[in-house]
Amino acid sequence: MSASTHRRVLPQAPARRGWCPGLSRPMPTGDGLLARVHPPLGILTLAQAHAVADGARRFGNGHLDLTARANLQIRGVSEATRTPLARLLETAGLGDARSDGGPQRLTLTSPLAGRDTAETLDVPALARAVEAAGLAVAGLPAKTLVVVEGRLGAEVPEGDVRMFPCAAGDVGIAVATEHGLHDLVACTREEAPAAVAALLNAFARTGRRRMRDLSPDEFGAVENAVGLAMQVLVPPPMRESGRGSVSPQGAPFSPLTGVTSLAPGQSMLAVDAPFGRCTAAALDHLVDLAARLGAEEIRLSPARGFVLLPRQDPSAADLTALARTFIIALDDPRRSVAACTGAPACASGSTPTLVDAALLATIFAPLGLEGRVAHVSGCAKGCARPGPADLTLVGRDGLYGAVIGGAPGDEPAIHLPIEAVMERLGRAKTVGLAAAFAPGNTVTEFGRYERPA
Repeated sequence: MSASTHRRVLPQAPARRGWCPGLSRPMPTGDGLLARVHPPLGILTLAQAHAVADGARRFGNGHLDLTARANLQIRGVSEATRTPLARLLETAGLGDARSDGGPQRLTLTSPLAGRDTAETLDVPALARAVEAAGLAVAGLPAKTLVVVEGRLGAEVPEGDVRMFPCAAGDVGIAVATEHGLHDLVACTREEAPAAVAALLNAFARTGRRRMRDLSPDEFGAVENAVGLAMQVLVPPPMRESGRGSVSPQGAPFSPLTGVTSLAPGQSMLAVDAPFGRCTAAALDHLVDLAARLGAEEIRLSPARGFVLLPRQDPSAADLTALARTFIIALDDPRRSVAACTGAPACASGSTPTLVDAALLATIFAPLGLEGRVAHVSGCAKGCARPGPADLTLVGRDGLYGAVIGGAPGDEPAIHLPIEAVMERLGRAKTVGLAAAFAPGNTVTEFGRYERPA
């Protein structure tokens, strides 16, 4: 299923902001200031993870968000605590990478990058080279994202630029356009960082916020810049693909939850945070477990969770304890539902998305077992899942706009209170999502679902 190409204009402030928060410049929201931490390559040492938990507990409200770009957000920071928080994390090696408003972290890689035997590229090395190149690009928009994937045929999240393996060990470079992904050039691993640097410099000169917003002339200028950097003619596109699939076809970008054997003597433990949120205490517990199992680091996942590579497997008691605060079971219905913080903690939200997502997960469970995904978003920014979902609910003025097979910025089919959403979702089990959420349909044969007091 492909997402619609029709997109609405995002709402004005406070729902849309022109910058991304960091440590030196946290963002005001409903529960105080929000400070975002950008771990290099999405990896924390155990000491760094403890520092994040300590900072959230001492200088925030003890709550952490895990983002779809594998970053961390400390909530509830105040004007009085923002400076000591930044100082603590800078000392831990997690300070902001730049001060010019550009992306604090430019690349996104799989949580298993560098450890996955299916990779044919040195993903960490490529990502570090791209990060270094990006720091030299003035005026690069804060949300620019380069996804680096080293496996053939793997699922890849949406981004502005994609780097992937192709024939003879070369690196393919593709860019997002209004109509889909456009393969730009193939080059050697040694040439790839320079090609991406030329691409990013040309993109920054356009003044656009995202690559997919480029006009045909602007896109042509970007192509020419890459061609000049490579001293070759940019070849015609190898493919044009749709904006994104709801259901992935290749190997998942983020590993599935639970314990998995990667190789003889090497296992992996992946856990997701329910709706992308955990407490400082939960992170501390995970770090203590990682140390006891011999893991040297904690890797963040775009599935809004954590990945450990321990020397010994966790015990049944370990998994039971983890399951109290994290998602481990593959059949946990919350795995099929993404949600942002929502009201009242987020100033952009008008609906209690976390409460409503928990309600939705139970009713959506049969569809989730079929591989369907849902997204409960407090506004049209879609922070928890920018891409399409089978059912996307977008909060606005206390109601939810229902988007079927699209993204949060797409036009809703209908606006409903959460109780009516639950009624129609019950009907969707038999008639399908599109029919259940068609405008004008009424549902009377199902009971009403109330939010808990």
